[in-house]
Amino acid sequence: METVQFGGEAHSGRPARDLKQAMVRGFMGRCPHCGEGRLFQSYAKTVDDCAVCGEHIGHHRADDLPAYLVIFIVGHIVVGAFMGVEAAVELSTWTHLAIWAPVTVLGSIALLQPVKGAVVGLQWALYMHGFGGAEDEIETHPEA
Repeated sequence: METVQFGGEAHSGRPARDLKQAMVRGFMGRCPHCGEGRLFQSYAKTVDDCAVCGEHIGHHRADDLPAYLVIFIVGHIVVGAFMGVEAAVELSTWTHLAIWAPVTVLGSIALLQPVKGAVVGLQWALYMHGFGGAEDEIETHPEA
């Protein structure tokens, strides 16, 4: 029985790319190809090209997925922690607000760049959005 390897493109003849390694490199803010060059030039803006290996990164299309994943992760952590604290001690609404609003904002800010890097690594490993050397096909519909 043949095992399926994500990141591999055996059907197209392209070499397999290590999905886990690419996502970890992206999460750490490094180029998913070489792991050496910086992935971000500012907080959420990726570099156009890796300074070490020259991999073109600027065309990636992470769009809203990183923000959605951060909301999902932080939301589950904050709601779980809130419910745990509420079950253990009785705090006023203002105290909860003073605790959980900053935790939510800081957690979101802290996770956005690493999650975006992991998404870019995922796209690179799976040859998505131009990382395979070909432009994405854009489907057009003629006006009827």
